[in-house]
Amino acid sequence: MSKSPNTLIRIARETGPDTAPEPLDLGTRVRELRKSQGWTLEVAANQAGLARSTLSKIENGQMSPTYDALKKLAEGLQISVPQLFTAPQRDQINGRMAVTKSGEGVDHATVTYEHELLADNLSKKQMLPYRARVRARSFEEFDGWVRHDGEEFLYVLTGVIRLITEFYEPVEMRRGDSAYYDASMGHNVISVSEEDATILWVTTLHD
Repeated sequence: MSKSPNTLIRIARETGPDTAPEPLDLGTRVRELRKSQGWTLEVAANQAGLARSTLSKIENGQMSPTYDALKKLAEGLQISVPQLFTAPQRDQINGRMAVTKSGEGVDHATVTYEHELLADNLSKKQMLPYRARVRARSFEEFDGWVRHDGEEFLYVLTGVIRLITEFYEPVEMRRGDSAYYDASMGHNVISVSEEDATILWVTTLHD
């Protein structure tokens, strides 16, 4: 049984990952998608298996396409049917940026690390970047494993560290070495060089 465009608009609203963006005008959306491919009406119509006049009427809002026509159109444009009614989130550019000059990060010291938080003035970040001086010299200096949500990237800036994790053998790392791991896995870092090592850490954040 075919579905009307109004039904498809409702489907588009309901199939977003969390909160789907408001559906767009179908004709305008189809035209934008066609032009983004660099296609003429004739080329796009051939790709979708539709008559050129049919596609022209859809773009100009002169006809209400059936579900079968929408399906052909989506397949021709290599997208899903709901995507005909919603703009991709990547179109929403907000241009946020934060610059932290050397030594101007926000200090946060613990028993085992001296952290310098970077881009601290930027709210609602999806990543938490910070530089750390590793003061700990043994696993026993920690109160058990460090673990938290998200994933983490570690890059050694100076000195030598030992990355100790819950499920892997400890690994010695020096300047230029890096690691990416699941932060919910227990992990601790200690310095094994004469001077305290420094590292760059980037942790993903969740709402």
